[in-house]
Amino acid sequence: MNILDVLYQPWAIAPDRLMEIQAIYAAHLRGESIDIDAVEARIGRQLQNQPQGYQVQDGAALIPLRGVMAPRMNLMSQVSGGTSTELFARDVKAALNDPAVQSIVLLVDSPGGAVGGTMAAASAVMAARGVKPIATYSDGTMASAAYWVGSAADQVYVSSGVDQVGSIGVVASHVDVSQREQALGIKTTEIVAGKFKRIASQYGPLSESGRQSIQDQVDYLYYLFVGDVAAQRGVSADQVIADMADGRVFIGQQAIDAGLVDGITTLSDVIAQMNDRAATDSRISASLPSLPRISMDHNQVAADWAAENPEAAAVLRTEGAAGERDRIAAVRAQALPGHDALIEKLAADGQTTGPEAAMAVIAADRVRQQGIAQARLDDAIDAVPQAAAPALEDAGSGSRLGANGVIDAKTDAAALDAAAKAYQAANPGTDYLAAVKAVQSPNGGN
Repeated sequence: MNILDVLYQPWAIAPDRLMEIQAIYAAHLRGESIDIDAVEARIGRQLQNQPQGYQVQDGAALIPLRGVMAPRMNLMSQVSGGTSTELFARDVKAALNDPAVQSIVLLVDSPGGAVGGTMAAASAVMAARGVKPIATYSDGTMASAAYWVGSAADQVYVSSGVDQVGSIGVVASHVDVSQREQALGIKTTEIVAGKFKRIASQYGPLSESGRQSIQDQVDYLYYLFVGDVAAQRGVSADQVIADMADGRVFIGQQAIDAGLVDGITTLSDVIAQMNDRAATDSRISASLPSLPRISMDHNQVAADWAAENPEAAAVLRTEGAAGERDRIAAVRAQALPGHDALIEKLAADGQTTGPEAAMAVIAADRVRQQGIAQARLDDAIDAVPQAAAPALEDAGSGSRLGANGVIDAKTDAAALDAAAKAYQAANPGTDYLAAVKAVQSPNGGN
């Protein structure tokens, strides 16, 4: 993560921490060195924030998620403390494959961090569910990106009634450095290609289109955040938006009431609970008989059993119908505009769960959003529009010219290149870009 990433990229973090981080890095960008000793004196401790792997306690892998989160940690880690989401995801996968680990507990105390890398870390946690019991335990703060990851576990707990959870939202900043440069006698001119390239440049005031571009990006990331929380907590996106995701921080019991966490407990109790689940899963797996692989008509076997046990079969049919109704309702609760056909297909397949439907809809909407972005690019105005005109052969250069004597770069790029180089040869000292402009002018550079 470089300094410009810190200042301008979207964040899922508690706002006060973002302001503190950006102030430090803005000073660094101005050429003011970061005084590590002064930072240590201010916070009252040494900055020893080297990445740590997990440790195993009573068969549970304890994986820390502490401080500011970012894909890779360098100066950020030294100044702010923090967790590399890349290393965090690696540790989760390693714990899954570690035979000494029965269960996994995520130890969270983080204000959140960069959006980049957070979704992959949450996916790594989600993938652990059903393989080994996994829980999140927060003993301080679990805000924004930290909750994005922590909520992916089977269970989510806090240590006390004053722990802070939530701050679900996304923030991005625009900093105009033009006045600062002017005071230093510097003027930066950007040359860009592409309608939306540098639409929100820091070398000038934020335009309305630039503001809208940033807002569109933040809105989409927020949509992904909400969708993941809904899938991970097993609720609808509407419920997340209504009860959890308005940017508020919930404290202790408030977080439980809102559905963000499952309770208040101690770390030792969480470890014991996860290990009990692991032992139960192991006993169930061991008790299942190893049946010989034989060919049979399963429909006939089921029919024979139902005939021999009519009362039990009736109960199972009733329970099965109720379960199927609940499943269909859970799938339909994930509906989003434009994806009605997909939702009905998933509702009718007899197996997709509500969380699985949420993930499918999110994936489908990503494709839709990418199509919208591509359509915008396709509709962008060409940088150098040319009027259509009959092409005429220029006997002197062999290039194809429009009716006004201007070389059309779209129809003959090679001819434009040759003409520009010829112009340079005839006019020593002319740079290539100036030569291109000259041969494209109506008088052909004469």
